[in-house]
Amino acid sequence: MSAEQEKQVAAVAAAQLVEDGMTVGLGTGTTVAHLLDALAARGLTGIRCVSTSPATEARARELGIPTEDFGAVDAFDIAIDGADQVAPDFWLVKGGGAAHTREKVVAASAERFVVMIDSSKTVEAITAPIPVELLAYGLSATLRRLGDTELRDVPHSPDGGVIADYRGEVGDPAALAARLSGTAGVVEHGLFPPAMVSAVVMGRGDEAVWLERR
Repeated sequence: MSAEQEKQVAAVAAAQLVEDGMTVGLGTGTTVAHLLDALAARGLTGIRCVSTSPATEARARELGIPTEDFGAVDAFDIAIDGADQVAPDFWLVKGGGAAHTREKVVAASAERFVVMIDSSKTVEAITAPIPVELLAYGLSATLRRLGDTELRDVPHSPDGGVIADYRGEVGDPAALAARLSGTAGVVEHGLFPPAMVSAVVMGRGDEAVWLERR
């Protein structure tokens, strides 16, 4: 099966976790697009959803999925999103869609954070590129401090941040995450720690496989 078909398989499985009355954080990207279709097909009532990008919000509204501003919700029963890399210990890389700051804020506010992937997204170790969102103010100085970082030719984030990719050595993801977080001018990075991740569901062929953390 194609990667898109595997994403759909994972999304359908993840959608089954959502129940009537839940508050739901919706991620960004192609896998989440499949999730929205699966949620709409279930015809749930009373769910309250917050989207991490304008594109997700627009598509959700088209499908009749109720969405509201994050300011009206202070916690989520579940947040569901895709990922660019998933390591065996559940370190993640996110941000291919340039929405990782909002995605991390939503994931951190959720009782459960569930990740959907196709089978190409599992890796033995996290590698570059690692997406970063940077302040426009003092950008050249921030890039100098980071080193090995390239600006991405994409629009700014929904919150006005500049999107770039750190392309240096990763090594220990925790150490790199601490270094990126501690660099002035970095708004957020795309390394998500295992402690944030509740479950990962992978589409493998026509089967949804729930991965176990090593």
